[in-house]
Order: sequence, then C-alpha cells, then structure tokens
Amino acid sequence: MSTIAATVKTPNGGKYVRQLCKHWSHKLETVVDGDKGTVTFPNAVTVMDADADGIAITITGEDRDAVQGLTDVVARHIDRFAFREDALVYDWAWQD
Repeated sequence: MSTIAATVKTPNGGKYVRQLCKHWSHKLETVVDGDKGTVTFPNAVTVMDADADGIAITITGEDRDAVQGLTDVVARHIDRFAFREDALVYDWAWQD
C-alpha cells in the first residue's frame, strides 16, 4: 500500500470536508462524521480530518501512480470550495 499525506492550513477545514464529501457522495462512497470525511475512490481511499487549524489529508491505495494522481483531484476540489481564501498550500509527502 502507498500512502501520501498533506496538512492544509485553513480555518474552514470542517466546512470544506463536509462540502467535498457531499459533492462526491453522488458518485462515490463517502462517510462524514463531524469534521472527518472518508471518500472511497475505485483505486484509493481519501481520509480528511479537520480541526481549527486546517485539514489533515491522507490518500491510500495499491497503485502509487493512482494515489499520486488523486492529490491533484482532491486539492482542486478543495480549492473550489475555498475560493474566497488565499491560495491553499498542500505539503504532500509519502508516508511509506
């Protein structure tokens, strides 16, 4: 398994996690519990856990290239919801 993670600083993390899970729930399996959300893609699972400082994001899957590709998908979608904020910074790093 390959896992990549990032922490994104934003005071609105919980809001974005809930919005993103609702957005993807029409096509993907999603679970939301407060400010934590899980999205199951065909080739990986994304977990987002927000607090007052930001969102901790992990993406885990068998195919490292597919996991890498989802970093852009997740970031672009969060950025859409965060359009009122300055550009968010994603510090992606492999965990394995």
